Amino acid sequence: MKHLQLFALSVIVLIAVQGFRFKETKRQIRATEDYLACYSDVRDQFRDEAMTPEFAAMHENPLPFHLTNATGETIRFEATDGNQASGYFIKSKKKTNNWIFVIQEWWGLNDQIKQEAEKLSAELGDVNVLALDMYDGKVAATADSAMKLMRAATTPRLEAIVKGALNYAGPKARIFTIGWCFGGMWSLQSSILAGKQAAGTVMYYGRPENNLEKLKTLQSEVIGFFGNQDRSPSPEVVNAFEKDMAAAGKKITIHRYEANHGFANPSNPSFNKEATEDAHKKTIEFLKARL
Repeated sequence: MKHLQLFALSVIVLIAVQGFRFKETKRQIRATEDYLACYSDVRDQFRDEAMTPEFAAMHENPLPFHLTNATGETIRFEATDGNQASGYFIKSKKKTNNWIFVIQEWWGLNDQIKQEAEKLSAELGDVNVLALDMYDGKVAATADSAMKLMRAATTPRLEAIVKGALNYAGPKARIFTIGWCFGGMWSLQSSILAGKQAAGTVMYYGRPENNLEKLKTLQSEVIGFFGNQDRSPSPEVVNAFEKDMAAAGKKITIHRYEANHGFANPSNPSFNKEATEDAHKKTIEFLKARL
């Protein structure tokens, strides 16, 4: 009897310890000021947040989608870290210095993002469209797998891919960027890295840069599309971004919709058709005016 009591007590203690560990290690989306206290780079802030269950819960698994009638091809180029990188490339029929970097959501360079590249190529005409593969060939179909890919996608590697793409486009290229979620953040970051070559930046619900000194180096105008029901970035973060851009002396146009995170992805169960159509129309107008 005494042995049974000791065994039962041991089990209770073990369960309590495991429960404490779970509560202790469970990660949640923190307040912006908490991320600022931990990270000086917004890209690392986002990476930390994107590995939380709360962030994952905002991303319903994408509906199946397969690209048909593809006109592009996969190309490889050298990233600035010495390793190979790749992307889905649709070359302009006419020679041009206009380039658009299309940057994936946190799912990876899947067929839905390639379809976005195809649409931009068809609607804009004389422009080279390069959809960057930020996960080095890996694509996620579930939130759990996307979190793992985000964990492996370090800031130095992502920056090396973008810089490699800039080298591939060449010093005379005029660089436009567009991206969604993870890609929305990297659309802005890519324009910052492009320096004087940056010609226009399109952000769909991506984490804004919060370093004024970095924003001051941005050479392109920005247009952004955000959901008022989004929590990453929240409307408060978007408002702060608008103020930061003004303080940095940069031009930005922000459009807000009564929509959730990922509203512009047709393969997203939370897809908002009306908001997407309006945002797409404004995106094409913005790009055409600057091509």
